[in-house]
Amino acid sequence: MNGNPSVAVVILTYNESIHLPRALEHVRSFAKEVFVVDSFSTDNTVELAKAGGAMVLQHPFTNYARQFEWALENAPITADWVMRLDADEIIESDLAEEIVTKLPELPADVTGVNLNRKTIFQGKFIRHGGRYPLTLLRIWRRGKGHIEDRWMDEHMYLTDGRTVTFKGGFADHNLLDLTFFTAKHNSYASREALDALSQRLKLFEPQIALTGESTATQAKIKRFFKESLYNRLPFEISATLYFLFRYVIQLGFLDGRAGFMYHVLQGFWYRYLVGAKLREMELAARRAKSDEERRAVLARLSRQNLG
Repeated sequence: MNGNPSVAVVILTYNESIHLPRALEHVRSFAKEVFVVDSFSTDNTVELAKAGGAMVLQHPFTNYARQFEWALENAPITADWVMRLDADEIIESDLAEEIVTKLPELPADVTGVNLNRKTIFQGKFIRHGGRYPLTLLRIWRRGKGHIEDRWMDEHMYLTDGRTVTFKGGFADHNLLDLTFFTAKHNSYASREALDALSQRLKLFEPQIALTGESTATQAKIKRFFKESLYNRLPFEISATLYFLFRYVIQLGFLDGRAGFMYHVLQGFWYRYLVGAKLREMELAARRAKSDEERRAVLARLSRQNLG
């Protein structure tokens, strides 16, 4: 239709056959282009992507941030706006309509759009415990958005301009089981511990600091408290206090039985696991006799390719 926004959607995949068709269907009403950047899936993800009208690019996976930045640099994007979407996320109909109607009317100084993400766990909308809304920069003018080079908790940031927030529905709704959930968070914990250790021991190049103008303010505030306060406490204390804050102060108990399971696993077990892995990595790193040995030890403990 005349006046429709020009939007390119970029999705990273690896064995996402259960989620990808749903994600593609929910962006069909507004996406001019869809790019699926796959890391050599062994299921039929690629075939489903092509059948859904996406252009598929293949690239080896190191971490999410580097894969996504590679996508921005190499996908032949011609649309005016770019959207970051995970394969297990859903753009609901009211947000799709908001994108169609509001995006073309934004003034030139608005270069990014924040979205408010819901979390769906075992079919339940997790409304409490600070989990809704999670405000994330997910749409930006082509060439204005980049992703932080971090192992975990990477956010988009803008090179210039300001953001607005769309209110429509946007959901993280993974359909896989608890075995997948715990395995995924185990991997996340290794990567987050690696980032925290890097900050503590100055292992890698410093990252671009988030600012209120470059990304969602919520992400900036959370990052500040995590790095300046939370990561400085013994993890046995910080993980316990964080869970109690989420479950009691932020009313996580109102999310019912599924919510209790989610807040325990994601708000306590995961945070405790990050702290335990960070301690393990730090002790090993301090015992290493050279930078080369330290890098090798951290690569083994984190199961990450540190290059």
